[in-house]
Amino acid sequence: MSEIQTIQWFPGHMTKTRRMITANLNLVDAVVELVDARIPASSRNPEMDSLTAGKPRLVVMNKCDMADEQATQQWLNHFRSQGFAAIAVDCKSGKNVKQFFPALRTLLAELIEKRRAKGMGGRPLHVMIVGIPNVGKSSFINRLAGAKIAKAEDRPGVTRTKQWVKLAEGVELLDTPGVLWPKFDDQEVARRLAFTGAIKDDVVDIEALAMLLLERLYALYPDLLRARYKLTAEPDTDGFDLLEEVGRRRGMLLSGGVVHTERAAITVLDEYRSAKLGRITLERPEEQGAE
Repeated sequence: MSEIQTIQWFPGHMTKTRRMITANLNLVDAVVELVDARIPASSRNPEMDSLTAGKPRLVVMNKCDMADEQATQQWLNHFRSQGFAAIAVDCKSGKNVKQFFPALRTLLAELIEKRRAKGMGGRPLHVMIVGIPNVGKSSFINRLAGAKIAKAEDRPGVTRTKQWVKLAEGVELLDTPGVLWPKFDDQEVARRLAFTGAIKDDVVDIEALAMLLLERLYALYPDLLRARYKLTAEPDTDGFDLLEEVGRRRGMLLSGGVVHTERAAITVLDEYRSAKLGRITLERPEEQGAE
């Protein structure tokens, strides 16, 4: 098993975000939580249950086009069994984004009916959107709004302040910056976040990270790795050996025939994150820690 240093990353503005969520919770009727469909458990902030105490929750599994379809359905069933509403979307293509409004109205059906009975049927629904960095909140908001309202970039930590966004169908959405948590008690969670780019690459050892990812992928999706890199390694092969074979297969050699493992590592991470390896989900609901 390859090893990597302990990962900790909690920029100061994230402390401010936690306070912002708590302070503005009384302004909203529900909380929309975006998670990464490739790592649905690891991309959920464990503090969110306490931070959003008691508010109805809609879990939106983003990047579903990059995730294993069968696993995504398992996760949707899991979240619904936990009492949440849940949908799977892909913000880049817009797939299933239109499901948001009916899902939200179903979630808040009781509140909507109470307001209607009081003659307040036209009152907007206020929702807060939360999620870890780089999960696609800004892209999701822009899709819902049909315009580029929120700043979206393919790197964590872009959104820094809260903003209200008026959407169709009488919905107003409060956007918040992405927030991780102060300490990763489970380093496996931290690694999976780093695999997807939710944690900045410059705070981790890229080569060690790629070795761990290759080990995980070779255990879960060996056929995809073999197809992409023409690997011939046996099951349970060490991550370093897998990385070296990737480098050799791609001709990433230094003088003397030494493999340029850093270049190979960057390639593996980039191709995983861009779904060039295929549709991959790194965790399942039945795994320990998914509850």
